[in-house]
Amino acid sequence: MNRNLLLELLSSVERGDLNADQAVQRLANLPFEDVGHARIDHHRVLRLGLPEVIYAVGKSSAQTAEIFVRMAAAGSDVLATRADEATATAVLAAVPAATFHPQARALTLRQSPAAEGEGHIAIVCAGTSDLFVAEEAAVTAELFGARVTRLYDVGVAGIHRLLAVREQLNGSHAVIVCAGMEGALPSVVGGLVGVPVIAVPTSVGYGASFQGTTALLGMLNSCSPNVTVVNIDNGFGAAYTATLIARAADRSR
Repeated sequence: MNRNLLLELLSSVERGDLNADQAVQRLANLPFEDVGHARIDHHRVLRLGLPEVIYAVGKSSAQTAEIFVRMAAAGSDVLATRADEATATAVLAAVPAATFHPQARALTLRQSPAAEGEGHIAIVCAGTSDLFVAEEAAVTAELFGARVTRLYDVGVAGIHRLLAVREQLNGSHAVIVCAGMEGALPSVVGGLVGVPVIAVPTSVGYGASFQGTTALLGMLNSCSPNVTVVNIDNGFGAAYTATLIARAADRSR
């Protein structure tokens, strides 16, 4: 249950459309709903402003679909990350209004009213091979209500490509930078913008990249002081944090 639904419920009680017992029944699943294999935190959106998210890896298709259905029934926006084709098929059969984003490996369902985005996030990636992480970040941030600008394939091997989109970078409240190989791109971006840069090392590169470890260490040693780093391939985590930063910056204006 999101904030708007809770306010509507309380208003219904105030108007007399619902009695107290009926309202209690509606709230019975707060703060969580136990479905046996999972305890779904419906209360999280009220505490944090963003809903709980389903991490599909390690769950069966049926388990992910059931959690998705329960969250949808509670009225919140729903996101499942790292979903494969089988999981997508199961979820879409149960919730036809959901959308599968194959490149991002994400399933989404928007139920909140459409509104102008809260905050602006630029999402940058070094090359096309990093798109699976960049798109996970983009889909997450968009579902959470941010306005997203995608700036892809602007890696340091052709730095003129990055300089060509500098104006678009400067209009954002936060920048997410996804890069593999040596992981140099966030440091360069950090030197161009006056906002937080969230670096995402990707598991892209030849043997000595060690599945993203080289990029991770390079980003952790960035000389740009506005760069912070999330885990390898964690586009979701970067988007979650960037959304909170952008939302706070937008509301402070």
